[in-house]
Amino acid sequence: MPRPTTDPTAEPAAPESADSTRERIVTAATDEFARHGIAGARVDRIAKQARTSKERVYAYFRGKEALYGHIAAKELTELAEATKMDPGDLPGYAGRLFDHFTARPDHHRLITWGRLELADSAVVDTDADPTRAAIARKLDQLRQAQQAGHLDPAWDPVDVLALVNQIATTWAAQTEIGAAAEQAADPSVAARRAAVVAAVERLFPRVKRSQPG
Repeated sequence: MPRPTTDPTAEPAAPESADSTRERIVTAATDEFARHGIAGARVDRIAKQARTSKERVYAYFRGKEALYGHIAAKELTELAEATKMDPGDLPGYAGRLFDHFTARPDHHRLITWGRLELADSAVVDTDADPTRAAIARKLDQLRQAQQAGHLDPAWDPVDVLALVNQIATTWAAQTEIGAAAEQAADPSVAARRAAVVAAVERLFPRVKRSQPG
């Protein structure tokens, strides 16, 4: 039986890079954590979905909580980039938050699992926690807006941020009442968004900036 011939000009297949394996692990783990939380996540399922081995997962990340921490930091960075806060336009900020979590309900679930399961964990490095850092930056922005006369100083910046975030994530956090929206006069997602923006506008009106003339 003749041996198969090989093309001497053909380039050898490139070996799979470590980066691609790591990326597949992160992608698979993001889905796993969003579905099952940290305690319920299974490394063997992550490895199977990532087309690798459990040993390989542990070679990149020392455990589930470390893997979750890496993913949470990545997701929170993405959130910060997608929903930059303008303290003079808090209704617009609320609308961007609503849009992000409407498009990425898995992101909201992922963050919520971390809040529930890692709130008192010694694994969380509070000095490097991206959530705390983002909150500190936004509080500073709000204080500066108050000092500039763009935001009512009667409000504590902590309350402003908490209320705006809570209103913006109302529907993402309360999926159990999603069916009730079908009975609304306007059941569209656009109507829910408009209600979120209007609620924040009543509490914290946009700054009316003078037009250049």
